[in-house]
Amino acid sequence: MPHLSPTCRWSLVAVSSISRRTCEAARNPLLDIQDVAGIHILASDDSSDAFLKACQMFDEVSDLDVVSATSVIGSFSKQHHHKEAICLFSRMLFNNIRPTEYTFGTVIHSSTLLKDLIIGKQLHGCAIKTGLNSNVFVGSAILDFYSKLSKIEEARMVFEDTHDPNVVSYTTLISGYLKKEMFEDALGLFEVMPERNVVSWNAMICGFSQTGLNEESVNLLIQMLREGVMPSESTFPCAIIAAANIAAHGMGKSFHACVFKCLGSHLNVFIGNALISFYAKCGSMEDSLLVFDKLHERNIVSWNALICGYAQNGRGKEAIEFYERMLVSGFRPNHVTLLGLLWACNHAGLVSEGYSYFNMARHKEPNLLKPEHYACIVDLLSRSGHFKEAEGFIRDLPFEPGIGFWKALLGGCQIHSNMELGEYAARKIMALDPEDVSSYIMLSNAHCAAGRWEIASKMRREIKEKQMKRIPGCSWVEIRSKIHVFLNKDSKHCQMDDICRVLRSHFPFFCDAGLKKISNIISRSKEPEKTAFTLVLTKVDSSDVLTNGDPTLFKDALLHLGYLLSNVTDLAKRKEVNQVLDGTILVTCGMWVPY
Repeated sequence: MPHLSPTCRWSLVAVSSISRRTCEAARNPLLDIQDVAGIHILASDDSSDAFLKACQMFDEVSDLDVVSATSVIGSFSKQHHHKEAICLFSRMLFNNIRPTEYTFGTVIHSSTLLKDLIIGKQLHGCAIKTGLNSNVFVGSAILDFYSKLSKIEEARMVFEDTHDPNVVSYTTLISGYLKKEMFEDALGLFEVMPERNVVSWNAMICGFSQTGLNEESVNLLIQMLREGVMPSESTFPCAIIAAANIAAHGMGKSFHACVFKCLGSHLNVFIGNALISFYAKCGSMEDSLLVFDKLHERNIVSWNALICGYAQNGRGKEAIEFYERMLVSGFRPNHVTLLGLLWACNHAGLVSEGYSYFNMARHKEPNLLKPEHYACIVDLLSRSGHFKEAEGFIRDLPFEPGIGFWKALLGGCQIHSNMELGEYAARKIMALDPEDVSSYIMLSNAHCAAGRWEIASKMRREIKEKQMKRIPGCSWVEIRSKIHVFLNKDSKHCQMDDICRVLRSHFPFFCDAGLKKISNIISRSKEPEKTAFTLVLTKVDSSDVLTNGDPTLFKDALLHLGYLLSNVTDLAKRKEVNQVLDGTILVTCGMWVPY
């Protein structure tokens, strides 16, 4: 039985007459219709008056049946008066009216929306006493309750108690597993489902995408299409965002084509927003803008996706231009818009513009400002070498600066080799989080840049002595719609022998040929293995080389390489190039290099 407040108990005791008249009206058409319409006007009455009338109905109608009682309870639930619905259910039990599976489905859903674990468990116990807990309709409702309240063990037991669980039961438990990041359990249950529908596939695809398992999410959509299941409008946004997060340009374009094939040319705003973000994250702002222009309906997320895309790609002036266009269009910026604008100014080095927009927001709409906006200004000032202003800004913060502020300052110190301030920022970081290895690495790199090798080496030794674990750097390259992932100091790639051969062969050739620029670019690359691997492949162009880091250095390398090789007239030297590259054909920025 639910625990009822004194007010609720008093209300339940104040019993009345409306439903009795309703039941009598069903048998006697001579009764006044206005007197018996109470059950239908509950939803439009004031909630407190309607509740008192319902209580009267439950107490005065001696032959009130379960169908009428469930209908009244359902009307309160539909109007989001969930506490009242549960109180009426309690009164229903008091009047010895046996609930059906539909009654339980209604009140359990109300307890789920109330997020009240105690009431939900009491309703579960009541279902067990009435023998309805094994009913698939009741079981799925209880399963949904426990899953949404993250009680996964209880949800698993309910699933096991449910007789002949259906696709809803399976999908609900899968969603619960994904919410708790129990990916293997979710996938195992998904694979043994007797039947799957588009909702089941969407639960898996979106669950994996939202928890960072982007490759798995993309692969699931491919598997879904191969099994002939038609995706819905809810399928594509998560899958496209997953493709964006791993910069799978070719795969994302295939998904875009699939949208047209499955849903037609009219993009809804959710798929459109996902595509805008996808193309922006892959560095193709022209395609991102094309999708934006074709959207028939736009919301603030559409504008934010475009502004943040320009920011991410270092095109600050275009980001500011679209921000101004957004204001003219009548949209009011939110905190994401402001963050994207500051981010754009940061990436483009527009210090005065960024500071101006921040001050404008601080005076006109201070509610938009969150700690990340302040941190962005610290990063903007420190990256541009305005350390006095950055220190003063941190000192005047209206709250205590967190670790992100000091990391932003330390990053600027690393760029400009400001050792004194950098060590101060590092001490602040270590005081807030002694186990944060990134601050040691950043400070060590700053010492290396300043030529203080002994101090840098000492810091590296300290990292090893304290057994701090550094998350290895990871990036990827997409070639012919296949993603190749590279980890720092990883030697497990299936083509590692070819990679090493190319690395050994490139440097002496380029140096001998006087091509020092490309040699220097590759030697300065943080990921020479990936660079070499890309050169081993059959076709390489600048649009294929998409990484989660800064791809500019590598794209410049390929562009310069293509230009130089296209001007190599010595046939013997050209043959040597093709021996080095294993007879491959390089395409750089649309320029063929014949062999």
